[in-house]
Amino acid sequence: VQLQASGGGLVQAGDSLRLSCVASGRIFSSSVMGWFRQAPGKEREFLAAIRWSRDSTLYADSVKGRFTISKDNRKNTLYLQMHSLKLEDTAIYSCAKGSQYSSRRYDYNFWGQGTQVTVSS
Repeated sequence: VQLQASGGGLVQAGDSLRLSCVASGRIFSSSVMGWFRQAPGKEREFLAAIRWSRDSTLYADSVKGRFTISKDNRKNTLYLQMHSLKLEDTAIYSCAKGSQYSSRRYDYNFWGQGTQVTVSS
């Protein structure tokens, strides 16, 4: 499976942005898809995850209520809707596929290239 994230860009604080992640190849129903981000000088941070066969979602406390993860199984596409963006949301955002319903990056074994989100004041 190859993953390609897109939709990043330069936005102002308070704006909204939606990221997409298109997966090529088959995604098994037991898979879990997740979003992570990495800011300069920081470790990769879990944001949200969703089961591919169901709508169960998992969120990091830092984005709960502002970010929403969703999917379109027919299009093999994962989304991350982000609202009320803050300066500290500036990072490279990546999508990933794993087999565990988890927030741990080590449980994800396929990673997309990432898309840059920059939030300005």
